[in-house]
Amino acid sequence: MILKSSSFLIILSAPSGGGKSRILNEILAQNPRVEYSVSYTTRAPRGTEQNGIHYHFVDEAEFAQRIAEGDFLEHAKVFDKYWYGTSKSFIKSRLAQDKHVIMDIDVQGAAQISLSDIPYVKIFIMPPSLEILKERLIKRGTDSLEEIARRLATSESELKRIPEYDYLVINGDLRQATLDVMAIIRAEENRSSRYLEPGKGFLNKE
Repeated sequence: MILKSSSFLIILSAPSGGGKSRILNEILAQNPRVEYSVSYTTRAPRGTEQNGIHYHFVDEAEFAQRIAEGDFLEHAKVFDKYWYGTSKSFIKSRLAQDKHVIMDIDVQGAAQISLSDIPYVKIFIMPPSLEILKERLIKRGTDSLEEIARRLATSESELKRIPEYDYLVINGDLRQATLDVMAIIRAEENRSSRYLEPGKGFLNKE
């Protein structure tokens, strides 16, 4: 029997407004093997966001306690305002059940995970141009013009870290970008390094 350990963490990063959340939701809807890692954050809910579904919304005191307890696989302060963190125990439990876990995090958090023992694939998603990114942020209608300007400035530093990622997907069309990410997941499932001594398993007659 040929044995395989093919579950892994799928990390999606993008500039704010790059479309990673929409792609993530499409993946969850189309692939039952993939589960979403609900991050912790100290920011307030936006629009129709719900606690425990979109994020675990906590105050800074609880977030600091979880850091002290070693509960986060990664954590970072974004825009020098809000903390975000990922539950280590949740991810390990799902991987042990042969599930993939998908998450959308910033480049700081992705860099921290790269230093862990969790198997992962890192995908950076970006729109075709800065003008399109700005247009998407304005249409979203959740941020002030000042906040949008800050997010655009931050995106420039994020783009410099693309070489740290395994894959780059240009999100000019949501459907195509989703197909590209799904193809990456499928290819990673069949990476030879995820098979456990395939030659030996093939020759084993039991």
